[in-house]
Amino acid sequence: MSTAMPTPRLLLLIPPLTQLNTPYPSTAYLTGFLRGRGIDTSQADLGIEMVLKIFSRSGLQAVFEQVRGREDELPGEARQMLAIEPAYLHTIEPVIEFLQGRNPSLALLLARPGFLPQGPRFAGHRGRSSSIHALSEQDRAKRFATLYLEDLADLIQATVSPHFSLSRYAEHIARAASSFETIIEAVAVPPTLTDQFMLESLWAHLDHHKPTLVALTVPFPGNLYGAFRIAHSIKQRRPDITVALGGGYANTELRRLSDPRVFDYVDFVTLDDGERPLLSLIEHLAGTRPRTKLCRTFYREKDRVVFANEMSDREFSMGEIGCPTYSGLNLSRYLTILDSTNPMHRLWSEGHWNKLTVAHGCYWKQCTFCDVGLNYISRYEMTPTDRLIQQIEQLIAETGRRGFHFVDEAAPPAALKALALALLERGLTISWWGNIRFEEAFSPDLCRLLAASGCIAVTAGLEAASDRLLEKIKKGITVDQTALVAAAFKDAGILIHAYLMYGCPSETVQETVDSLERVRQLVAADLMQSAFWHRFTATAHSPIGLKPAAHGLRILGPTFQGFAENDLQHEDREGKTPDWLGEGLRRSMLNYLEGKGLTLDVRQWFDHATPKPRVSSTWVQRLLKGRVVEDDPQAERRFVWLGGQPVCEPVGRRTRLILPGRTSDHAVTLSTEQAEWLNDLIQRSTPHSAPSSPYPLLRDGKTTFPGAAKDFETFLSSTSWKKVRAAGLILI
Repeated sequence: MSTAMPTPRLLLLIPPLTQLNTPYPSTAYLTGFLRGRGIDTSQADLGIEMVLKIFSRSGLQAVFEQVRGREDELPGEARQMLAIEPAYLHTIEPVIEFLQGRNPSLALLLARPGFLPQGPRFAGHRGRSSSIHALSEQDRAKRFATLYLEDLADLIQATVSPHFSLSRYAEHIARAASSFETIIEAVAVPPTLTDQFMLESLWAHLDHHKPTLVALTVPFPGNLYGAFRIAHSIKQRRPDITVALGGGYANTELRRLSDPRVFDYVDFVTLDDGERPLLSLIEHLAGTRPRTKLCRTFYREKDRVVFANEMSDREFSMGEIGCPTYSGLNLSRYLTILDSTNPMHRLWSEGHWNKLTVAHGCYWKQCTFCDVGLNYISRYEMTPTDRLIQQIEQLIAETGRRGFHFVDEAAPPAALKALALALLERGLTISWWGNIRFEEAFSPDLCRLLAASGCIAVTAGLEAASDRLLEKIKKGITVDQTALVAAAFKDAGILIHAYLMYGCPSETVQETVDSLERVRQLVAADLMQSAFWHRFTATAHSPIGLKPAAHGLRILGPTFQGFAENDLQHEDREGKTPDWLGEGLRRSMLNYLEGKGLTLDVRQWFDHATPKPRVSSTWVQRLLKGRVVEDDPQAERRFVWLGGQPVCEPVGRRTRLILPGRTSDHAVTLSTEQAEWLNDLIQRSTPHSAPSSPYPLLRDGKTTFPGAAKDFETFLSSTSWKKVRAAGLILI
């Protein structure tokens, strides 16, 4: 063990590009965790900083100067934009101010035809002018401003910086990164103008924070190029700084890392949750831990890659990691764009969302297409509800924002129920959304509880809308079950986005067409407000990728060459998925989400002949019509009251209970004994700041009901009981 040295100063960086509207949460979590242990930690989002440098008057002047130098080889659209350069320079700063929410009064100006220069992106949307003009002035201004930025981004990508994009930034490099040679070649090219803007921000942070350790988070493939460009620049200019790399991309793609050249750019690569590896790395750099005792960390030793994983170090629990902090990330600088008018889609691109985790990993972890054996899926642990509430309160106090996105693999119903009750008990008002599974546990009553606590939307994987395929991939749900759960969320006023997948092992064209027909009906019935079709990909660490032959697949490549390994090319021996299917699915969904084409035969979306759907055209209609919800007096369910406090009025020998609601009141007239029983039940079922006893059980209500047991059962089927349930009495 070497002599102790000063504790490193850490700078956590988010390379370009994740989201424009809100920071990615990894650095916020790690900053909160490390500062809680007294470690000097700072964070910065170089992605948003780069974007704001580009989309400034001086930034665009530099862009147009470079474009002008290539005037002879420009496409017509670029020449047109170059010709009206002054219009872009005149409008760029008002656009950014507006999208940052700093000057909403600009909406009328930005939405006015002729104020913003209109490039190719506008031309592509003129066919949808009626839907755009139906928007509010604020939304129309956001949409025009977004198209305006997309035009400029296209120009920059085509002429100045080929890796630049507002979405899927530099992803093409990561897709071909089986060999590290791809990264070496990309970084060897002199920095583009956008790279230079990014590096300007980097040097400013290094000068200000004076870190001895820089840690780069790479959550997505699009962050990979930026991360290595940053690392390369640091090694050239500041070789005294230690550089580490981790994040979601490393967790899934770099688990077999063996190319020593990686460590010409970074000193360490960590896997899985960053808290323990970073803490052990800090201890190593402080001289209190040998390199061989690092946790889940790659490094180079004598031109070979070594993986150190000290097994005696336990994982930090969800109750120990503390509260994330956005300190150092100026939330007011992020942009709200409007790239879709769909209300569910807008959640990804509008507003700042404080991001938290209800539970680590996935409680199901059986899906054959998923990386169920890797730590981020396999290690399942719920965040204690009290800790989650504490995090929510701290983030509201820090950010002033009450919007929360729970970024779980799949939030468990039990944890969400506990969270919802805790929010109501504490009187905490937030809006929130998150990812779930289409579990039967999401009953109509539970969905009403989640809505009452502030839930506005959920995302979930339906994947293949075929029971045979769902069983084959071990999804653990059925299509009918999905529709019924979606109906429960819809009735509660909660939006739904579904992840869909086509081309599953052994999937036939007939099954794809049938899946589309089911999705059409789900969207037409307003049971899904948004969805997206992904093509199935075999991944290296999934059950299918690990044992492809058992699933009817033959892996064709790519050959692992020492760097990334995840997406596998494959041949399906039992099914066939022609490329044209994907285009038809994409086209249909674009129309469905705008309310178009929902009555058309699904075969019309495809350019090739397809079989007729075997799904009944009334499948969803009949399924919903057959729903039966009964209150079983023996069920282990508890009463919770979501309405206002009842008002009792004597009516002769009976009593009327007025049950106030936020939109309307309900009234029931009962015997005085039954009214007193119900009023008492409501009082004991109302969420309080410090509940003195558990919420009453349904069967307990049966024992205290005035009258015989059969009278209680009769009461549960009465009109009065239905009114009480509608007014806000739920069973969970």
